[in-house]
Amino acid sequence: MATDERDILELLKDELDFIEKGGYGRSVRTPQQSKSTFQDSLTCINYGYPYRAHPCNECHLLEFVSPEHRTEAVPCHFIPLNTDGDTIEDLELKDNEAKLERQVSAWLRARIKEIEEQRA
Repeated sequence: MATDERDILELLKDELDFIEKGGYGRSVRTPQQSKSTFQDSLTCINYGYPYRAHPCNECHLLEFVSPEHRTEAVPCHFIPLNTDGDTIEDLELKDNEAKLERQVSAWLRARIKEIEEQRA
């Protein structure tokens, strides 16, 4: 159960904004290091900590992860992003950053719309 007190709708909107502004692009200082979706943004409850200060089961994103993947090292990377069941993990292995960003953005838009409709 998530104990993160932040609003999930605002988190998802901020993540989408982060992606649309190029947030996961390569750093000029460390271009050899790729960034990790969700982990390298403020969406992650452990962002900015050199170690995991909070267990992933405190994160809102866990509700989108199927039960069999909730104990993975990075469970949010196992969120099914589309009807084919592609996950962040799958798309990172294919090393296609543009497709990954498109799929995550589409997933975020869909979740934002669902939550806004539920709250209306």
